[in-house]
Amino acid sequence: MSTIPAAERQAYIEKVRQDFPALHQQVHGKPLIYMDNGATTHKPNAVIDCESTFYKTVNSNVHRGAHYLSDKATEQFEAARRTVQNFIGALKPEEIIWTSGTTEGINLVASTWGRKNIGPGDRILVSEMEHHSNIVPWQILAEEKGAEVVPIPVLDNGELDLNGFAELMEPRVKLISIAHVSNSLGSINPIHDIVRMARINESVVMVDGAQGVSHFDVDVLRLDCDFYAFSSHKLFGPTGMGVLYGKEELLNEMPPYRGGGEMIDRCSFDGTTWNQLPYKFEAGTPNIAGAIALGAAIEYLNSLDRKILAAQEDVLIKKAHEMAAELGGIRIVGEARKKASVFSFLLEGAHPADVGALLDQQGIAIRTGHHCAQPLMARLGIPGTARASMAFYNTEAEVEALFKGLEKAKTFLL
Repeated sequence: MSTIPAAERQAYIEKVRQDFPALHQQVHGKPLIYMDNGATTHKPNAVIDCESTFYKTVNSNVHRGAHYLSDKATEQFEAARRTVQNFIGALKPEEIIWTSGTTEGINLVASTWGRKNIGPGDRILVSEMEHHSNIVPWQILAEEKGAEVVPIPVLDNGELDLNGFAELMEPRVKLISIAHVSNSLGSINPIHDIVRMARINESVVMVDGAQGVSHFDVDVLRLDCDFYAFSSHKLFGPTGMGVLYGKEELLNEMPPYRGGGEMIDRCSFDGTTWNQLPYKFEAGTPNIAGAIALGAAIEYLNSLDRKILAAQEDVLIKKAHEMAAELGGIRIVGEARKKASVFSFLLEGAHPADVGALLDQQGIAIRTGHHCAQPLMARLGIPGTARASMAFYNTEAEVEALFKGLEKAKTFLL
């Protein structure tokens, strides 16, 4: 637990909350309590103003332009790429590929590296806790290539079964693709251990970082993963924007993902050659404003004391677990020892959708359902959960309000 004094932490968080205009509104006549950050995060003024300013002023296409505004757009666009590079510790900006989000990043790797390197009889390992976006692309690839997608088992508490993982490691395993943090449980997976075992087996490692980058610092060199994908909108940036990091040597060997403008070096009816990294994978006009605004989101985060932010999230998830025990009648789904601020639960005797609807009437926004993790729900023997996913701008008072809402839900539903 953090040694930062509670009063200092709370005062800092209250100041930070003022940067997020969407938090200060009413829903159904009640002050909004937003606990659906695992789905998308709210945006600070710095991000909103950045994207608005781009469209009001620069608003030009990047690269190859012969005028001032295009040069300015290109400068800001590539500066954002360098901001992302430094944020995740990549060696070169060329290793940062712009995508529409984590889903596209995973599909890009499956469609390029996968099609080139996966063959009949090969195995792809994914865990039982994966989001559908980190299962389905590999199933499509496996069906096409005659390969096999094999699940890494998950323990009852929501942790990855490392012994089970070790038993699966053998020469046929060409790729391991795994979430850094489970979107439905909050479990933080031991990427270092996974990569270490993968290196012994000469397997490539893809990390779904959609739920990781907003909670803690990520250093891809320390992780030594081969690919790392994440989404802007879960990092307090705009929607429709994402990043794929890949090691330069792997990216250079991969064929293009899409054909079109920007990704070519020379094009003729006699044949076409590809552009250099990262542009080989960025066909068409990119989400220029989105990339620049993502850079602004990262710069905003870098301006904050992330130790205080992490301490706040630790306090929130600990308080949620304690209040669940006090209230009773709640089954916590996901009790990994290392866990982000994701509180998934079942209110005994009540359907999660009904719980979510009643909380919504009290201004409390959570998510219910299977969270695009149906294999995990099947593994746990449940149809879905209610999920309160908290960010650093949530408060202890909001957690208390959540449980007052759950008390009311018990009265109405049980």
